[in-house]
Amino acid sequence: MILIQPTYFSPIIQYVGIVNANKIIFEVEDNFQKQTYRNRCYINTANGKHLLNVPVQHNKGIKQKTKDVKIDYKDSWNKLHLKTLQTAYNSSPFFEFYIDDLLAVFEKQTTFLLDLNLKCHNFIMDCLQIDIATHKTTAYSVETTNTDLRKLAIAKGEKPFQLERYIQVFEENNGFIPNLSILDLIFMEGPNTLNYLESQQITF
Repeated sequence: MILIQPTYFSPIIQYVGIVNANKIIFEVEDNFQKQTYRNRCYINTANGKHLLNVPVQHNKGIKQKTKDVKIDYKDSWNKLHLKTLQTAYNSSPFFEFYIDDLLAVFEKQTTFLLDLNLKCHNFIMDCLQIDIATHKTTAYSVETTNTDLRKLAIAKGEKPFQLERYIQVFEENNGFIPNLSILDLIFMEGPNTLNYLESQQITF
């Protein structure tokens, strides 16, 4: 059983933890923090590692629980993210296989960041064709008896994880970039994604 932070198209290392768990507990009672994967992910483009950031509405000087954070749509970020993904991965082996289901994530505006992240998670689990029971926390606690993977949501100063190489669409130009968004792995590996994830390990 793992305790993990719902994030936006999570980095690959989070799904290494998820696919090897028998139950997932999502942390939903924490305070929102900037510079985490809660509202960002990194993909591979012709120009290298690229940030996709979901803008959120801030209440200045007031701490918000992550579950209460609302998404800001004034700049149509969802259309930009979708277009960027299409440009980056249109030539990848499995993009066309998943694009129709991916459209559903972006086309309907989701009010809360948490709901968006859970929608992203459900999309990924459908791609992996696995079903793992999920629960949500009812109170925040620093200590836990479960395997605590909440720190995997931290993007700033992130420790490099040792993940095996797989072929990436721009590898000839960019070299291999580890621990990108799980989307990068799915678009490149398709049905083999689950085998890859199950063969990796998390080492802190």
